[in-house]
Amino acid sequence: MKSGVLNLVVKRLAVAVVTLLIVLFAVFFATSMLPGDTASILLGQAATPEAVAGLREAMHLNDPAILRFLRWLVGLLHGDLGTSYANDMPVAALIGGRFVNTMKLAGITTLISVPLALTLGITAAMLRGSLYDRTVTVLSIGVISVPEFMVATLAVLL
Repeated sequence: MKSGVLNLVVKRLAVAVVTLLIVLFAVFFATSMLPGDTASILLGQAATPEAVAGLREAMHLNDPAILRFLRWLVGLLHGDLGTSYANDMPVAALIGGRFVNTMKLAGITTLISVPLALTLGITAAMLRGSLYDRTVTVLSIGVISVPEFMVATLAVLL
């Protein structure tokens, strides 16, 4: 029994990793195919061709896309999230302070939602087919169907 559950968990994790890599790959190449030259956009219209060529070389934009992706992925695995072109700052520094607040919010949400969901679910299972069971099921599906932006807006209003 335990090995069956362990196999399932390992398979799910493997599928999640492969899915993540596919999404990363797709997003990286989709943004690489956008019209315009990153170096030209960063330097502006008054940039000289030499300056654009120098920035393209410095940013490795002349390298094949697969090489840039692999370089980025290796950096990511080593904790280097790269540099923001908009702010010219390390991405880790930009998200660092916000990450702590995000984790606090996620922790509080988990501490509230998991016990609530378990209580409602177990009670509904014990009272299978009752009005309580049907009400909890309908409300659960209804709440899950509401888009996150709407939930956030309603939460702010409360």
